[in-house]
Amino acid sequence: MEALVELGAEIIQCRECPRLVAWREQVATEKRAAFRDQEYWGRPITGFGDPTARIVVLGLAPAAHGANRTGRMFTGDRSGDWLFRAMHRAGLANQAESVSADDGLELTDAWVTSAVKCAPPENKPTPAERDACAGFLRRELAALSSMRVVICLGTFGFDAALRHFGVRPKPKFGHGVEVPVDGGPLLLGCYHVSQQNTFTGRLTEPMLDAVFTRARALATTDGGGGHGGIEGSRQ
Repeated sequence: MEALVELGAEIIQCRECPRLVAWREQVATEKRAAFRDQEYWGRPITGFGDPTARIVVLGLAPAAHGANRTGRMFTGDRSGDWLFRAMHRAGLANQAESVSADDGLELTDAWVTSAVKCAPPENKPTPAERDACAGFLRRELAALSSMRVVICLGTFGFDAALRHFGVRPKPKFGHGVEVPVDGGPLLLGCYHVSQQNTFTGRLTEPMLDAVFTRARALATTDGGGGHGGIEGSRQ
């Protein structure tokens, strides 16, 4: 717990990537019209949840008007609406919504984080920006000593996990794909909860529920990953 607190304090102060610093602060100043009366966080975003979590949810980066506004991952945007409804149904969250950092949301046996800690323009961090955050992610995952399953949201989260755990050869991403890591957790692919996927029906709530059901089963069995899994696309 102490290591995560110390890491979080360090992340919040980071100004390593000039483009990301400029963008997150520009967004916090200009704001979206719907939030013009709110004070934006406008800084890097730490992971949050249960320090003894067996299930880790790994996303891409904070959303410009979601986490970059509220100060908490997947909070205050429609992606978070989908994610926390599913986590609530799975018994990992005490409530089905996440609207502000002080709304009472608590996670049990789950930790939510991102590979990149600052909101990037067009949700596209550069490889250099991604690599600059890799040390934060390495320390964060190392501190989550009970971790058994990493739910990787989208190809970016999946690839970040593969790099972190040194998985070779690189498996193809897909919804429901399971990748065991020698001496580590099982990586579980999931389409990202972005509006691009949820509005088009590429990701449905039953599909998302299936991922969390599988994650809970894997997290409570010896040896991690296994066979069977979730039937899904490998796109």
